[in-house]
Amino acid sequence: MSIAAEKVREQLARYGLKMAASGLVAGPWGNISARVPKEELFVITPTGLPYGELAGKDMVVLNMQGEVVEGVHPPSSEYMLHQAIYRARPEVNAVMHTHSIYASALAVARKPVPPILEDLVQMVGGGVPVAPYARAGTPELARVAAETLGSLGAVLLANHGVVGVGRTLEEAFIVCQIVEKAACVYIWACLAGEAAALPPEEVKILRDHYLLSYGRHLLREAPFHRQGR
Repeated sequence: MSIAAEKVREQLARYGLKMAASGLVAGPWGNISARVPKEELFVITPTGLPYGELAGKDMVVLNMQGEVVEGVHPPSSEYMLHQAIYRARPEVNAVMHTHSIYASALAVARKPVPPILEDLVQMVGGGVPVAPYARAGTPELARVAAETLGSLGAVLLANHGVVGVGRTLEEAFIVCQIVEKAACVYIWACLAGEAAALPPEEVKILRDHYLLSYGRHLLREAPFHRQGR
């Protein structure tokens, strides 16, 4: 296995701990993946193992056809979801799937998160839509998630959870944190009265500023970052 793949495996182990420590998942649920630079491969967390017990060697390397290239454990049952996003989004280098409480509540209610906060539209590119329900780990879930995600940075999975993507693992992780924060704010704002969405022209300005300036510091983390493929 290449040095690049081993580095990505180690990164995933670290971000698994960060994801669990932040409260975005409980137990072994959720999953993370990242591309291997300059190779048609991605690395994903294994299925059913607690993040506190995972090391780099436990991560599973897959090719873009979803076939295991290296790994001692079965890959996450959601590997097809990650695979579908990578195929549809060449600029995405990391995918994080979480089950955070407030975002999951909106996913159960089938309610999208409107573009209500500056940091949300900067990181995601707008509001967060809800993908139609499909059973976890199925090709259908992979398809509807990738289609609903489109060019955005996050999508809610009906009756399930959240998927956040990024150019780096750090960016995908922050996306998931921001979506959870926005979901919480949205629920409270609705209870307080009405949640006012930012207008489309403001969303575009904020997103462009993030991509061209403010968000570029997140790319320093990424040995696997590429400007497209």
